[in-house]
Amino acid sequence: MNEKQTPLRIVTLNAFLPGYRLVHEFAERNGHEIVLVVTLPRTDRYGQDSPLAVDLPAGSNALITGKLRTVAAPVIEALRPDVIISAAFPRLIPGEILEIPKYGAINCHPSPLPAGRGPTPQRLIYEGDERVGATVHRTAVEFDTGAILAQRVVPLPDDLNGPAIMQTWRTLLGQCLDEAVPRLVAGDPGTPQDPADATEAPFFTEAERYLDLTEPSAVIRRKTAALNVTAPTARLRLSGTTYTITRT
Repeated sequence: MNEKQTPLRIVTLNAFLPGYRLVHEFAERNGHEIVLVVTLPRTDRYGQDSPLAVDLPAGSNALITGKLRTVAAPVIEALRPDVIISAAFPRLIPGEILEIPKYGAINCHPSPLPAGRGPTPQRLIYEGDERVGATVHRTAVEFDTGAILAQRVVPLPDDLNGPAIMQTWRTLLGQCLDEAVPRLVAGDPGTPQDPADATEAPFFTEAERYLDLTEPSAVIRRKTAALNVTAPTARLRLSGTTYTITRT
């Protein structure tokens, strides 16, 4: 069992249910309190059918807004949080919000930063990486660039598919949070990222979503898994018909 940490007041920013669950589970096992969930009215980034707020537990304090500076910032400031944690939140967080929490703000990113910066970290796997990585870092004014407080890297799961990658991310990021938050509270500045090692992970193009059956089976399997992490988006065109491939 984890040793309980000093209770903290947490504001979490999420637009995808697994991101919220990650922070919620961290808070539960360490005796912290989520005082506010900041989420967006709607985003099609993660393939979900409804806004995150619909799926939050009863009794959750949620702020649904896309106006981070004018609406979210004063509400967050009034709550006097100790820590801000973002996970699966596809907006840059303004500097005035990052300055509010007592100990600072951190972000959960599912790649071994500085590799895989950007909105589609599973692109690393799509392009041939045989590992799954996760990082918790101090939140900076640019996406995924802050100093690293915790990182984990493991081999790809044997049963390689989209949900398995998602579950591995969830496990690794949970471990990273357990390490990173005490370091944050202790004032640890973290390890700066080396820009020379940085790679970008942009959105998949429409063409990249179509599988090529002339490629080796291991490549097809890896690409299918990467394309299906948040929702089934791997496709195959045969005899003029397009199929969605859920797994190989």
